Amino acid sequence: MPGDRSRLRSPGGAPVASFTLHGIPVSRGIAIGRAHKLAPAALDVQHYLVAEELLEAEVRRLQEALAQVHRELQTLWNELPKDAPTELGAFIDVHALILSDPMISEEPLDIIRTRHYNAEWALLTQIDELSAQFDEIEDPYLRERKADIQQVAERVLKVLLGTAQTLPVSGDDDFQAQMIIVAHDISPADMLQFRDRSFIGFVTDVGGQNSHTAIVARSLDIPAAVGMAGASTLIEQDDWLIIDGDAGVVIANPSALVLEQYRERQAVAARARKKLGKLKKTPAITKDGTQITLLANIELPDDCAAAMEAGANGVGLFRSEFLFMGRDSRIPSEDEQFEQYKRAVQAMKGRPVTIRTLDIGADKPLDQSEQTALNPALGLRAIRYCLAEPQIFLTQLRAILRASAFGKVRILIPMLAHAFEIDQSLAMIEQAKAALRERGEKFDEDVDVGAMIEIPAAALALPMFVKRMDFLSIGTNDLIQYTLAIDRVDYEVAHLYNPLHPAVLQLISMTIAAGHKAGIDVAVCGEMAGDVKLTRLLLGMGLREFSMHPAQLLSVKQEILNSDLARIMPQTRKIMRSMEPDVIADAVEQLQLM
Repeated sequence: MPGDRSRLRSPGGAPVASFTLHGIPVSRGIAIGRAHKLAPAALDVQHYLVAEELLEAEVRRLQEALAQVHRELQTLWNELPKDAPTELGAFIDVHALILSDPMISEEPLDIIRTRHYNAEWALLTQIDELSAQFDEIEDPYLRERKADIQQVAERVLKVLLGTAQTLPVSGDDDFQAQMIIVAHDISPADMLQFRDRSFIGFVTDVGGQNSHTAIVARSLDIPAAVGMAGASTLIEQDDWLIIDGDAGVVIANPSALVLEQYRERQAVAARARKKLGKLKKTPAITKDGTQITLLANIELPDDCAAAMEAGANGVGLFRSEFLFMGRDSRIPSEDEQFEQYKRAVQAMKGRPVTIRTLDIGADKPLDQSEQTALNPALGLRAIRYCLAEPQIFLTQLRAILRASAFGKVRILIPMLAHAFEIDQSLAMIEQAKAALRERGEKFDEDVDVGAMIEIPAAALALPMFVKRMDFLSIGTNDLIQYTLAIDRVDYEVAHLYNPLHPAVLQLISMTIAAGHKAGIDVAVCGEMAGDVKLTRLLLGMGLREFSMHPAQLLSVKQEILNSDLARIMPQTRKIMRSMEPDVIADAVEQLQLM
């Protein structure tokens, strides 16, 4: 019987067949535990017609379910642990906004009244219609965002069905201590409830490198693999699983030999993490004596604590858009922004804080319902949005400048491509300074202003940047996707997203070289900066400033301490002359051995 299946197996001793699934690696590490499957509530929905005299009662039933989910999300928000990743709060806010949208809160009620559908059927009908609309959107990232709507609907359906999922709380301590979530998809709000119950990893059918689940996994530093089509069907409740987060592999019902091998790898990784902790106060200097600057990427001021704990030399990227997202009042005031920037500056205790101006659009809309562009990634986003909304931009610039009175602040402008954009941005910074002078506000008159190099056009027109800007920061995530025309969150084309593509490497190398020639700092602040497999390659290109998630900093520092530029740079020059992907990949692997 299916219900007795788990009693017949033990770790490494299962009589059932072992199998391996391959997906997308999104968070490093190894997890070994038992599967806890989250079944979609939509599968349990019944379809029936409601009598005329009972329609309003059915409407109220759905309204009460919506209200209950609102309360659940509010409770999740109120009970967020102090050490919870900042992304979780933002995602909960997004789900609350979706729940309040008339397309969710009102349209299903009309379906009940006009079609006489029961509440569950009406909600599911509306969600299916919305999902179909998202499938027609050309932009792959926005297509993936339909998952947020489906996750919100899932919570409402669970309330309607009276099947809200809870985890085991007694009886099987071994199970709780080794729980791996398996689902078609999982919302950040759902993930939060597993945080305090020894949730050690997760596997999902869908998702990409930068889907919500991937972002939260990296923030929690939990092994995960996504984009594993069919995993939630093939894996059964209580199956023993191994997640190899480095390779994006899941092994179900492993043999005793495989289990032993992975447990040894876990032990080695644990010893390595303990060893890394001793490097916090060690300067990042290569074997030949070259000083390297290691900076942290943050979303909110509270992240500065993790940056300081990891020994960061400062903040290389403060993603200010997280202060704007998921708010009832859409735009934070100048004073609100100033207080947040000031908190970050003071928390870094004299270390520089690079604040990127508002990078709204594409994957970070202020309001999902307002997304009307056919392809937002190529539309009114980042600096284009700010120049089109000068009052919003000036408000932010004044807030950032005011924070510069409390410590070293640098202003970073995203997605610049044209000389007139640079000139307009600099003119608006001067306008913001003039307004502060008139008000008698203190600020750093000589605040550095830099440009994000994340569009191929910018990397190919560097002279107009280096003569106008104080520093450059390479955003490799967007640079790769714009260069290769690959949406980095679309798991269907994720195999084509390649940071080692020769065109990508040429653009990065050109940018570093142009900065050095002009005597200005160049940093990499995208995912490549935190990938230890690429650390020596970037060092060989001449990169001397890395900015990454705080959790990656010590691993990168260790790689730097073991690197000899005299040996690395000749090999890197050979790599840069190659146009063959396989040759480049092999040569980068050889760099790891030097």
